[in-house]
Amino acid sequence: MAVTDEPPIGQRGKRVSHVDLIQSAASGAGVPFEPAEVLDSWRRCTIEHHINPDRPAMPHIITASELRASRERLGKILDLAQEEIDRLYAIVSQEHYVVLFCDTQGIAIYHRGNEAMADQFRYWGIWVGGVWSEEIEGTNGIGTCITEQKPIIVHRDQHFRTRHIGLSCSTAPIFDATGKLVAVLDTSSMTPSTSDRSHAMALAATTASARAIEERLFRECYSQTWNVAAVPADESGPALLLAVDDDRRIVGADRVARLAFALDEEILRQGLYLSKVFTHDSSLFRRTAGQDIAVPLTRTGSADPWRALITAPGPKAWRSFSDKTAHSRPRISMLGALPIAASTADSHGGLAPGITRRISEYIDSHLGESISLEAMAEMAGLSVNHFARAFRQSTGLAPHAYLVQRRIEQAERLLSRTDLPLSQIALAVGFADHSHFARHFRRLTGATPSVARWQQR
Repeated sequence: MAVTDEPPIGQRGKRVSHVDLIQSAASGAGVPFEPAEVLDSWRRCTIEHHINPDRPAMPHIITASELRASRERLGKILDLAQEEIDRLYAIVSQEHYVVLFCDTQGIAIYHRGNEAMADQFRYWGIWVGGVWSEEIEGTNGIGTCITEQKPIIVHRDQHFRTRHIGLSCSTAPIFDATGKLVAVLDTSSMTPSTSDRSHAMALAATTASARAIEERLFRECYSQTWNVAAVPADESGPALLLAVDDDRRIVGADRVARLAFALDEEILRQGLYLSKVFTHDSSLFRRTAGQDIAVPLTRTGSADPWRALITAPGPKAWRSFSDKTAHSRPRISMLGALPIAASTADSHGGLAPGITRRISEYIDSHLGESISLEAMAEMAGLSVNHFARAFRQSTGLAPHAYLVQRRIEQAERLLSRTDLPLSQIALAVGFADHSHFARHFRRLTGATPSVARWQQR
């Protein structure tokens, strides 16, 4: 729908007011724009909530004590979401968006925006403590997302209350490890000139950030089990998360997995064997090096291939907070790019476990040096080509990709634990220069080294 400040044109060519459009929608008559979710919300607001669209009152802001109570109810969720909120704001702030993290009552418990514009944010209600439930404020990104439980854009005059038609909101739901809605993430703009392309970008970025928060919640909840992130190889469906115990039984599943595989609490309580969902090599779950394993899986009962990343359980006692944080970092976005071994049918042809461990330890102790493929092949007593194939089958990564991944992991530790300049860190972990280091760091983590350091402080 085109965005203008003039009333929309009705079916007979006459200008109609915003209130007239709402009354037309509530009565079941045709209206000149979509989406259906907005029309459904308009009808709820009129028929069920009895909201006056012309009510001039400003949005409700809760008290400081009420805000503290709302934050306490979310527990650690906001802490786990913080990094993704900061990353999202770094993306959308260039277009003057505000980022709001809200509970399931529509209360904005956290706000990121240009502090110089605080008075304007308070006026519009896109401020910490603002209440945006659909029952109170009518159709809006936050409240309607809570009701619909799916990502949504509510753009300008799609808002129910006339007062809010200067806003554009892109909002995505956040579900916990059990598939329960626990929060929503919103980016809002009060700038009329912001383009439709920017709003589409904001929704995509908000949805990706919300999904990353969900993954952090899942991995935090199931840090003592094997985590399986998987996506159809043809991208015919979204990525999903499973938690698997040492007996290879599924003991946890995110909302996507529950819907895809018809899993419920009773099935998960009993412990469904992973083989009922995916055919897999059982030896994958005997690795204890704490490394991610990239593998192809096949949907049981079909030939449909999936890309998967298996993460070993974390230790019972973490050596440091940064190690714990690294273990729970999102990985779904990496699934499409990671190289994957050709088959999981068996492990024949791979390196012996002892040799794999010895080469892994050699790499870790020589990260700052030049490590050649020939040197590693010599340690294994194999030709270069034979070693490269065997190494990839054993680890799920080609030797060079594995080496780069270990260097980036070490760089992450140095960024959080030291104040070394980025150029020195680049050299310390074996990169030729800062540019080379930054390029690989951003490819694997989604952030630049300087942003990653700032987020960890």
